[in-house]
Amino acid sequence: MRKRSKSRDFEHQEQKRFFDWTGKPNTLAKWPELILFHAIPNGGDRDIRVAVKLRAEGVKSGVPDMMLPVASGGFHGLYIELKVKGNKPSENQTWWHGQLAAQGFAVFVCYSYPEARAVTERYMQGGYRRAA
Repeated sequence: MRKRSKSRDFEHQEQKRFFDWTGKPNTLAKWPELILFHAIPNGGDRDIRVAVKLRAEGVKSGVPDMMLPVASGGFHGLYIELKVKGNKPSENQTWWHGQLAAQGFAVFVCYSYPEARAVTERYMQGGYRRAA
């Protein structure tokens, strides 16, 4: 069995912290729509058979880690890609981000749970505006 990289462990912990926050009663009392926030499990180490099966089911490399299907500020929804400080989105991820933004979604790359939380809070408050 392969060991997870430190960056994968960090991303896992930060994403877990983020979803712990979105599920807290006081967070949901303020923004009940956050119940719709979900992870998109495109990354990670997988057995080749599982990877082939998921690809056949429509899983696509490069899609951001998390999605909130809630409109705000003229956007159709919010996508967040979580990265470890120093890591950059791949060329494929950058392509997806551009395609999603062109379709009217807000797309952010965040480097920590606090940054992802701040982006989400600002998004929910209408603090980002889509250019016409």
